[in-house]
Amino acid sequence: MTHVSAIEAAFDLSLARPDTLGAVVRDGGVNFALFSDHATQVDLCLFDAEGKKEIARRPLPEAEGGIWYGFLPGVGPGQVYGYRVHGPYEPENGHRFNPAKLLLDPYARQLRGAIEWDDALFGYQVGKDDLSKDDRDSAPFMPKGVVVDSRFDWAAADQLKHRWKDTVITEAHVRGLTMRHPGVARADRGTFAGLASNPIIEHLQRVGISAIELLPIHAFANDRHLIEKGLNNYWGYNTLSFFAPHAPYLKSGEISEVKQAIDRFHAAGIEVILDVVYNHTCEGSELGPTLSFRGIDNASYYLLAEDPRHCFDTTGCGNTVNVAHPMVLRMVLDSLRYWVTEMHVDGFRFDLASTLGRESTGYEREGAFFAAIRQDPVLSGVKLIAEPWDIGEGGYQVGGFPWPFREWNDKARDDLRAFWRRDPGMLGDLAQRLSGSPVQFDHSRRPATSSVNFLAAHDGFTLWDTLSYNEKHNEANGEDGRDGHDNNLSHNLGVEGSTEDDSILTARMRRAKAMLGTLLMSQGVPMLLAGDEFGQSQQGNNNAYCQDTEIAWLDWSRAKEDLTAAVSDMIALRQSLDGLISPRFMLGDAEGQVHGATWLHPSGRAMTEEDWNDDDQLCMAKCVDIEAGDTVLIVLNAGDDTELVLPSGDWHLRLDTARVDITCDEVVSGNAPVGWQSVLVFTRIAS
Repeated sequence: MTHVSAIEAAFDLSLARPDTLGAVVRDGGVNFALFSDHATQVDLCLFDAEGKKEIARRPLPEAEGGIWYGFLPGVGPGQVYGYRVHGPYEPENGHRFNPAKLLLDPYARQLRGAIEWDDALFGYQVGKDDLSKDDRDSAPFMPKGVVVDSRFDWAAADQLKHRWKDTVITEAHVRGLTMRHPGVARADRGTFAGLASNPIIEHLQRVGISAIELLPIHAFANDRHLIEKGLNNYWGYNTLSFFAPHAPYLKSGEISEVKQAIDRFHAAGIEVILDVVYNHTCEGSELGPTLSFRGIDNASYYLLAEDPRHCFDTTGCGNTVNVAHPMVLRMVLDSLRYWVTEMHVDGFRFDLASTLGRESTGYEREGAFFAAIRQDPVLSGVKLIAEPWDIGEGGYQVGGFPWPFREWNDKARDDLRAFWRRDPGMLGDLAQRLSGSPVQFDHSRRPATSSVNFLAAHDGFTLWDTLSYNEKHNEANGEDGRDGHDNNLSHNLGVEGSTEDDSILTARMRRAKAMLGTLLMSQGVPMLLAGDEFGQSQQGNNNAYCQDTEIAWLDWSRAKEDLTAAVSDMIALRQSLDGLISPRFMLGDAEGQVHGATWLHPSGRAMTEEDWNDDDQLCMAKCVDIEAGDTVLIVLNAGDDTELVLPSGDWHLRLDTARVDITCDEVVSGNAPVGWQSVLVFTRIAS
């Protein structure tokens, strides 16, 4: 905490350094450093412990290479601070400096306070055009940075580094996972303390999850237009700070709570992957607020249009972070390394990652951002997952990212949904997805674990809603149904929404198990949306971005125990069949083989071209040799009850999703019954 003597102390130029950005504690004080290439002066502002009263303001005394810096003795952890940056207010030239606006340090590790929406947060006069300038002080409405002590006594390893072929991911939300869990203490719900509580970890271990991928935990803005409608930014894809965790997720208010949670997950053998949003920030378009980058150096931190008064937007969120600028790229890499080295996370999922690969000529898989990560000794060794699209021209890039990136594969989602919905002509596409989507990923020496396969994610229907609704039901979002996807590839199986009809509930359960069985027997990396393992519903809302409510929070009281048990058994079988999931694409040109497997018609013969093109054919089997001479037979039947002629020999039926208890232990030869809407897995018994 700052003392009066520290407030009055002068900067010590002999200890000031520009090499590390942010507020760094050392040598009995703090070194403050901020990048702004076009500023004429940068003022450091110190605040009281609550962040309410500005107690000191002084210009940073040194500047080189666009980095403004100074060392202030007597300041330490807990000090609350912000910046005011001077320079031209020339929107027509891309400059929006306004020292009346308090600005958040991009490198702040912890925040005090939250955004309180007021017109004073805008650099221009709201109601006029953005060429006007607003001189009101924004500090009363701004969160501030907090100087932190990074020391922590870690118990578990830095990173777990599970092999990709052994990885099973669940995509989860800090609040959504914990707010309604009866075993999580009420005071801990919605926080990292609750996230890493015993009931949550024990559930993930029981299911067989090896990695939890968290929706954004970086500090983010609760959008003004949502608050005015009585809603909230739930998902968090509107970043305010790339270093500080979202303060409402901290029960203690301290970043050590995040470290404690990660430490507990690691002790349980579960990796932690962060969903990160480096493509845009919450400042929005040129008509958005001035909170950080816009006031620090708009022309450096953001991509600007040909007319630099306007932002160049490939994200649909108003602005695009300019990672082509070396100092902005450095900030992103510094953030990533911070979360790995200081916070011990195991990897990242990059939101709208195509934006990060945009160069002057468009998307470039060999661009500066990917090159920087691939050569980085820290970042190249953690899990890297791309959401391989944005809304810009040429933005859809599934299969277009360089190693070591893995990619969300929406083709797997759509084709698995369509096949089990009994859409015609899906057998060839299904074979692709079961094989790790080689058309998309088998190039440039990429492994067969490049595809992250999923049935559902935060954006869209949950799995259970895919089986319960033909149409989206987003009325609670207040957008008159205009938001959210229309092409959900869903089928309600007879009734729209919840029902007590046993036949429909049975059909939904059969299809859910079969879809999950397909996902978990496919090459690549499976990802489950948290709650899909027990039948979570959002009442048909397929765009719950603004629903920090019981619509989106997992309803543990309605968990379907037999579905959870089935998923656990499927994952256990996947892990036990050593060699079934391989980092290598299984290629072969033998007769009857496609993508390294023998594909069988239910009659027992190899699939023919006519079979692949038979729109009425809804059943086939994949036969593949794995390690130690074992053979695995995976049967998929989206149609009615049928029979499969097994290849010669005795077979061990290991799994049948049509059963209540899907794990089997039966010897079968000759003909095998295959129930409607089911997946069966056999292994051949050695003679």
